Amino acid sequence: MKFSANLGFLWNDRPLPDAIHAAKAAGFDAVECHWPYEIPAEDVRAALDATGLPMLGLNTSCGDVAGGENGLAALPGRTDDARAAIDQAIAYAGIVDAGAIHVMCGFANGPKAHATFIENLRYVCAATTRQILIEPLNRHDAPGYFLQTTDQARAIIAEVNAPNLKLMFDCYHVGRTEGDILTRITDLGDLIGHIQFASVPDRGAPDHGELDYTTIFAALKDWPHPLGAEYKPVDDTDTTLGWMQAYR
Repeated sequence: MKFSANLGFLWNDRPLPDAIHAAKAAGFDAVECHWPYEIPAEDVRAALDATGLPMLGLNTSCGDVAGGENGLAALPGRTDDARAAIDQAIAYAGIVDAGAIHVMCGFANGPKAHATFIENLRYVCAATTRQILIEPLNRHDAPGYFLQTTDQARAIIAEVNAPNLKLMFDCYHVGRTEGDILTRITDLGDLIGHIQFASVPDRGAPDHGELDYTTIFAALKDWPHPLGAEYKPVDDTDTTLGWMQAYR
């Protein structure tokens, strides 16, 4: 199996280029990140070139985090800000050759939020040929987040009807709210663009908790892309990686 290190959580105590080198040294096959925008894209590109690791994806800006924002794309009245964040992500992804852009929708609800999200997704899907991802976040960690379930995501993907729009399937988020991970993966099929994982309920390494990753990874043995390790280490990241060799 191939694994990607999500550097939003793993080795996030060091600059992103250094974290990329750490992921290579640890044996990861790819990397992905959250919000790299404070680091010059050319520095990230240099680290990727030096290690040979691909950057699988990055997120659009959350907006005003201090003010409680967690994405902009579904916020009525914030279309200019949302599209500026989308344009920023497209430009950065172009320099680091990120495979996908995850569009953060933010805290919102109702028909206006739905319509706003649809229009912003149509904008980004037309603006780039890169894969665009949307990700439901669980109601425990992100109460009030617009996109909460895989069924809601499926309906949005169908409505936008763009070939480069896919679902980010995070086993942790789905496990916290929907469960039945393998049935959901089978049911969603080709709508899935990327798969991430962490233990449930503590979002730690995948070697404990409610989800049996031995079974899940065995079922995903034919998945053609690296699976994203997006968990929160309880200690130094290097000390938490025993699971990777075990599951390989």
